[in-house]
Amino acid sequence: MRDLAIRSSYNPILSPVDLQASSEDFIVTSVLNPGVFSFENKIWLLVRVCEVSAQEKDQIAIPVYNENGAINILSFHHSDPKLVVNDVRTISYDGEDYLTTISHLRLFYSEDGIHFYEADKSRHLFGAGKYESFGIEDCRVSQIEDKYYLTYTAVSENGVAVALQTTKNWKTFTKHGLILPPHNKDCTLFEEKINGKFYALHRPSSPEIGGNYLWLATSIDGIHWGNHQCIAKTRKGKFDSSRLGAGASPIKTPYGWLEIYHGADENNRYCLGAILLELSNPSKVIARSQHPIMEPLANYEREGFFGNVVFTNGHIVKDDEIIMYYGASDEHVCQASLSINRILKHLNVL
Repeated sequence: MRDLAIRSSYNPILSPVDLQASSEDFIVTSVLNPGVFSFENKIWLLVRVCEVSAQEKDQIAIPVYNENGAINILSFHHSDPKLVVNDVRTISYDGEDYLTTISHLRLFYSEDGIHFYEADKSRHLFGAGKYESFGIEDCRVSQIEDKYYLTYTAVSENGVAVALQTTKNWKTFTKHGLILPPHNKDCTLFEEKINGKFYALHRPSSPEIGGNYLWLATSIDGIHWGNHQCIAKTRKGKFDSSRLGAGASPIKTPYGWLEIYHGADENNRYCLGAILLELSNPSKVIARSQHPIMEPLANYEREGFFGNVVFTNGHIVKDDEIIMYYGASDEHVCQASLSINRILKHLNVL
């Protein structure tokens, strides 16, 4: 058994039935992929909430944010020859791509890390403007000194990009717009500066030449990024043969920066792997897992809105233990724990 994760007996800890939709016209289909952080002696989740609009017979309704942040509903007839249904997540109409769901971000807090309660609705984060018209997704939360950096996926007809907001109190937020243009996602910041610079992992995508690889970037202010370097690629015949992307902020260990990442194969089966980066020069890969450290095994990980998926972008670290929160089958939020030392022993030195 290669899977190193100890799953909580309370899983799933958040499911669509636990949440109210943002309006009476919507239905919550998924709660998933939370950013995780500690604040005011509590554990907080910034959860991605996916919703669909009410559907009429023989029609498919697609919600889209307009320039003012309000929702417009586009409706297409199933028999329309211009309509192409790709999977449960995306469609194309007359050459234009759309998401079947629209996502926003909600805050939940917990005293024990298991039982979570929704924070004030005024702190929900919604898409706004033309680069977030299809919603915002999969936020990573990185604390650097006294500021929290929220890097998330902004989706629109223009493509998939990385946007940034910052906060110190989780009540007021400063928007910095797009920090990485399409096509890019899975961006997380290191939680301390290295040689006076900010560092981030990100995942640009190429549909033609190259692939969906893991990249590193640096910045002097945490907003403007450069010195991009590809540090890990897909591997034929392995769990990460089709794409890979960063999870939460890398964990500093005496041996290097430990990054838990997701990898998917040609069948869209998502597992978790790990990679170890040099402390003073994170562009140097020291070791990498040859096999998953976690894979979809439980029923709630194999069956759901989009099955066979474990995907994480948030955790809390206590000594040797990683308390990880993850999305299961693109539908639920779950919790598992992993040992840092066990992961390090699992890695193959390169």
